[in-house]
Amino acid sequence: MTKRKRHQMSGENLSREILSGISDGPHGPTSPPTYLRAPTTVQIITGSYEKTLHGITATIIDDDEAGPGKSPVIEFTDTFLFNAHGGAVRCLALSPPSKQQKMVLASGSSDQIINLYHISVQESQPNDRAILSATSLTDQRNLDKSKNRELGSLHYHNAGVNVLQFPSCSKLLSGADDNSVAICRTRDWTVLSTIKVPTPKVQGRASGETAPLSGGPTGVNAFAIHPSMKLMVSVSKGEKCMRLWNLATGKKAGVLNFDKELLQAIGEGKREHGEGLKVEWNDLGEEFVVSFERGAIVFGLDSKPKARVILAPITKIHQIRYLSTAKDDKYRSTTLAISTEDGRIIFFSTGKTIRGETIEPKVGRAVPFCCVLGQVGGTREGVQSRIKDFEIITFSRTKQFPGSFLLVAGCSSGFIYIWMLAKNQIDERGRETAGDPTIQLERGMAPSDMHDLNNLQCNEIPQLGRLLGSYDTGKRITCLKAFVKSELPQDLLEKAHTGNENLEGSFVDNDNRADT
Repeated sequence: MTKRKRHQMSGENLSREILSGISDGPHGPTSPPTYLRAPTTVQIITGSYEKTLHGITATIIDDDEAGPGKSPVIEFTDTFLFNAHGGAVRCLALSPPSKQQKMVLASGSSDQIINLYHISVQESQPNDRAILSATSLTDQRNLDKSKNRELGSLHYHNAGVNVLQFPSCSKLLSGADDNSVAICRTRDWTVLSTIKVPTPKVQGRASGETAPLSGGPTGVNAFAIHPSMKLMVSVSKGEKCMRLWNLATGKKAGVLNFDKELLQAIGEGKREHGEGLKVEWNDLGEEFVVSFERGAIVFGLDSKPKARVILAPITKIHQIRYLSTAKDDKYRSTTLAISTEDGRIIFFSTGKTIRGETIEPKVGRAVPFCCVLGQVGGTREGVQSRIKDFEIITFSRTKQFPGSFLLVAGCSSGFIYIWMLAKNQIDERGRETAGDPTIQLERGMAPSDMHDLNNLQCNEIPQLGRLLGSYDTGKRITCLKAFVKSELPQDLLEKAHTGNENLEGSFVDNDNRADT
C-alpha cells in the first residue's frame, strides 16, 4: 500500500492562514486555536520636550483563558528613538497609507523645522518558530528598524511650527508662529501656496514667549479642514475670533468674532486671552468645536453657536477629538472627547444638551450645555498628570475586539495609558440622554449659575471602559499619534491612495501667495 502525499505549504502561506483565522479543514473553514490567534499591534509615536520622537508598539492579545470580563494582555516594545529637533516637539501628523504600505510622519518644533519620516504600516510577519510557540513574540525592534527611517526636512517657516495635518496623501498643511499656513505638495515637497493670517493689533502690555518688546504674541494656534476639503477654520494668538478660508482659492471666506458674553459663559473672563486654542470638525462635517483654556463652544455648519462645554471642577483643556462614527450612527457622530489638566478624558454629547433658561437671559448664557456621557482616567484610576494629547482608535478591521475602541493617551509625566471602551457604553449613555435631556435638572437641583451646574455634572460622571496598561517613556510627552498596524491587502491600499489623489483639485495648485 502506497502512502498518500501530504499537502505541502510554505511557511509564509501557513503563517498567513493561521494568523488570518481561516484554515480549510475537512468540513470547511475552522477557527485557529487560542494560542495561535494573531494579536493586535498598535504603533504609538510620541514627541517630547526633550526634542525626541519615540516609537512604541503595544501588542494586545485577547486571552480567552482569563475568563469573561477579564482585560486583554498588553505588552509594550520600543521600536525607534529619533533625536529629531533642536527644540521641543510641538505637533505630529500622519499621512494616509500609500501604495508601498508606508506612512509619512511629519513633526514640527520650535526650531522652525518640519522633519519627515517613513513609518511602516504593515505588521511584521512572525516566523514559523514564533507561530508554533505559545509564548514567544517577534522582536519588533529589529524587524521595524529598517522600515522606520528619516526622509528629510522642510525649511519654509520663519518661526516655530504649531500644527500639522495631512488631509490626503498628496498635501501637507502646516501652521506656524509666523502667521502663515503653508500648503505643501508631498510628491516633490514644494510649497504650492501660503495663506497669510493678519497680525493682531497689540492691546495693552505685550505678553507671551513669542512677543517682542514692541509687539504682541502672534501665530496660528490651530486649524481644521472640513471633510469636503474645501473649507478650513483657523484660530490664532491674540485674536478673539476665528477665520474661515476657501481652500480652492486660498482666500479668506469670513471672520467670526467670539461674543463677549459667550466667552464669559465658558469661563473666559477679563484676565484670560479669549483666543481659540484648538479646533476640530466632526466626521460628518455638520459641526465643529473651538476649545479655549477652560471651556469649549460647539458651532453648527452655519457658524452659529449651538452648545457649550464646561469642565467640572474647572481645569484646563489640552486636546479635543470627535469620536469616529459610522455613516448611520447618530449618537457617536456627536460624541466629543476632551483631555484635561487633571488627567481625565471626558465624553460629551453635542447633540443632546441641557437648556439653561433658569440662568441669566443673556446672549452667551442662553447657549445650552452639552450633556456629560462619562470619563476615563482621573484619580479613580491613578492618573493625575495632565493629558497633553490622545488618539481614538476604532477596531473596524479587527476580529478580536468587535464593538470596541481604544484610547491612547500621553501625559506630561512621560506615561502612556491605554483604555478599551465598548461602543455600546457610549450608545447607552447617549440614548439615556436622548430620552430625557433634562434628567440632571429634575433631581431637585436647579442651577443658579455655571459653577452649580458644573458641580452637579462632576458628581454624576460615570467611569467608562477599563485601563489595559501603562508605559513609562522617560520623556515629558507633548504630542502623540497612534494607529493599528495591520496586514492590509494591496488592492485596498491602492484604492485608498487613488481616492486621496482625486481630492487634489480641492486645494490651491498655483504658486501665487494669498495675502489677506
